[in-house]
Amino acid sequence: MSSVMSRRIDLRMGLHNDYVVRRQRRHMDPVNQADLEWTELDREDTTFRRKQLGEAAGGADLGCSLYELPAAGRSWPYHYHTANEEAIYVLAGAGTLRLGEETHSIEAGDYVALPADASGGHRVVNDGDDPLRYLVVSTMREPDVTVYPDRDRVGVFVGSPPGGRDGRSLHGYYPIDGDVDYWEDTTSDGE
Repeated sequence: MSSVMSRRIDLRMGLHNDYVVRRQRRHMDPVNQADLEWTELDREDTTFRRKQLGEAAGGADLGCSLYELPAAGRSWPYHYHTANEEAIYVLAGAGTLRLGEETHSIEAGDYVALPADASGGHRVVNDGDDPLRYLVVSTMREPDVTVYPDRDRVGVFVGSPPGGRDGRSLHGYYPIDGDVDYWEDTTSDGE
């Protein structure tokens, strides 16, 4: 083998080994959901418990939450994200999933992909007698605008995506028709 060929192989192996080392540095230890506390939300027509698995495992670009809806429980109000794709995988129980103007029965083993646009609009409802448990997996892109068509508002998340815990430089909910002209109500003080 020529010395040039030998150096190329060494270089390629070195690059490969650097890649493996970088990947290993990102590796996190497994997280068991039983070791995490539930956070609960019971407000208006929204009732559920949640464990943020992705965050607990140190995930940066992919989020995953375990949700549990009691009988008659409902997830977040009907919404869709403009930057983050989501997916739902049902673990136990049965319920209904609103997608747009249609509702679909869901049960253990069902998987639904939710695009990052109006076609991904959704809400989960437990209309059964037993708890409904499911995973929500999502990209964790920011900034994100979350649209709540039934509530005529949008949520804006900058600095940390929805579900993220990092500090946000801008976060709020605004009327969906709250558009103002860029120049409206500005002063002309030369700045």
